[in-house]
Amino acid sequence: MDVEQHDICGETKSAINTWRYRHHFTYKADQGKNIIVQCNLCLPRVNLLSTSKTSTSNLKKHLDRTHLGCEARPDAKRGRKKEEYNGEESRHCQLKKLKAEIISKCLTQSKIDDLIFSFIVEDCQSFYVLEQPGFQRLITGLTEGLKVMDRVTLFSKVDQGLTRMREELLVKLSSIQYVCTTADIWTANDRSFFGITCHWIDPESLERKSAALGFPRLQDTITYDSIAGRIHDTHVAYNIESKVQTTVTDNASPFASVFREFLVDSQERDDDFGFFENVRTILEGEREQDMLLFLPPVQRCASHALEQIIIEDFWQAISEGPMCQLHYSSMTKVFSIWNKCHHLQVGMEVAEEIRKMPLVVPAVIRWNVEYCAVQKIISLSERELTELCARLEVTRLQPEEMAFLKEYVTVFHPLAFALELFQAEQKCYLGLVIPTILSLKNKLNEQKDAAKYFGDVINSIAVAIDGRFQEFFSNNEAKIATATTPQFRLWWMAASEREEMCSLLATEASQMEPCDVPEANTSRNLSTIKSEDDFFSYGSAKTSTQNQQRGVTEEIRKYVEGTGKSLECLQDFPRVKQLFLKYNTTLPSTAPVQRLFTQKGNLMTSQRNFLTDDYFERIQLLRYNSSVCPLLTE
Repeated sequence: MDVEQHDICGETKSAINTWRYRHHFTYKADQGKNIIVQCNLCLPRVNLLSTSKTSTSNLKKHLDRTHLGCEARPDAKRGRKKEEYNGEESRHCQLKKLKAEIISKCLTQSKIDDLIFSFIVEDCQSFYVLEQPGFQRLITGLTEGLKVMDRVTLFSKVDQGLTRMREELLVKLSSIQYVCTTADIWTANDRSFFGITCHWIDPESLERKSAALGFPRLQDTITYDSIAGRIHDTHVAYNIESKVQTTVTDNASPFASVFREFLVDSQERDDDFGFFENVRTILEGEREQDMLLFLPPVQRCASHALEQIIIEDFWQAISEGPMCQLHYSSMTKVFSIWNKCHHLQVGMEVAEEIRKMPLVVPAVIRWNVEYCAVQKIISLSERELTELCARLEVTRLQPEEMAFLKEYVTVFHPLAFALELFQAEQKCYLGLVIPTILSLKNKLNEQKDAAKYFGDVINSIAVAIDGRFQEFFSNNEAKIATATTPQFRLWWMAASEREEMCSLLATEASQMEPCDVPEANTSRNLSTIKSEDDFFSYGSAKTSTQNQQRGVTEEIRKYVEGTGKSLECLQDFPRVKQLFLKYNTTLPSTAPVQRLFTQKGNLMTSQRNFLTDDYFERIQLLRYNSSVCPLLTE
């Protein structure tokens, strides 16, 4: 019988008896404070629903979710007219239909496939996520029935995306005059990968642009000839072998062995590329034209050199000085705090008070990260530090040890700041190295007189800086890069050296032919020779050259006397701008290629190792280059 025909004897009538949708349900039984009803719209399927005697919310939710708000008109026994009910129901259904239409138009299967592809690549997700039932239900529910693409479709989209990316990158690089590459090797889970990235400066906006060129796996033994071949082949594949100003590498083997072969040639001819005879190819009897590998000049990583000063020279000075024991005890207690915090973070409950403390637990072995972690510890108050050591059950730092750590942070703050400058990418140029090193030495010398524990260490570090960065101060390219950076110009040089530097800039600028510099007007050329008077000329070419040289000298003088520090002021000095593009394209650090290895810690998980080496490389290249070559096309 219908709900409206049911009367509960001896009890207050149920709320469903006065509900306008009651005719869609049939009463079945009482169940305490609830009643059981059958949905008539679900027939012939038996669908028993339970609802409170004082509320119909459960039944209303059923209608909204299962029957789209119930297209059948409501009963008109309440005080409204049938037209009102029909109008209200019609508007509700129209909204539902409109929503479905919008979803169907905006989210096509192709669009969903593109979005899933972008999600997999940009967030470095495993391909197996496509087969997870939860992920499939999520996509189906959000897209009103559209499906998740299979792995075969994903592999196909990766291939198409890589082909499109390489074509776009070739077009971009074809219009660039100067580029720089960085190279490094990464080993994880018994697999070694060779990464190489490319960097250039946009001639119009003067913004740094970067792209990854290769990320292949090194199957054989890592030797200097195999690395040289990888670098050469990558440059040739992207048609940049004649555009690469330098290749930046770290200062360790095997890269040191690679470029040591070209040291003599690069010193004799600064503008020439070094070449290397592939001994293996000669022994195997290959064609002679395949035996020569051409490599550009090498630039040693400045940030790596600075890290070596800390890792080697700093520790040697500490171990030989009177502060060795104090340094050892202080850092031992600091490391014990980090270790306890690390284990608590990964497996145990941590007290809320410890969570709120401004602690940094270094996750990688880098000095600048370690420095920041020590900086956070000394920022704690005495009460907070005492409570932290008590909760973690570690030995408390003594007052002298805290004083030692505070001076450590103060003295070496300039060193940490310089390292951060070198490891930047967007605003980091070769011209940054010399002013940074000069400022670093000045800052350290200022700390020396007030230092209680690190006076001798500062002297040792200053000597190490002079030794490791001597090649930058004796390199004309580094000097020109610094002089053409508006932030520094010639202010970093001694007054007696500035005139010579101006002459060097003028000489280099006179060889530049920027496209935005008006060419010298030629009063006569062969096409205008119509008589003897037009033919004979005396000294006009010389005069034109002299006028051009005076124009170059005047431009250099105005630039040197300028005070603007932004790169935009280079637009007023076209020849200086060309010098800036040529010499500051070089990066002083291999940090960009290291980011290719370390970004997203889940790249080398056991799941991801099921990918072939080729597809692993393709995913890495697509992810890294998404800023210059978007994954999704409009």
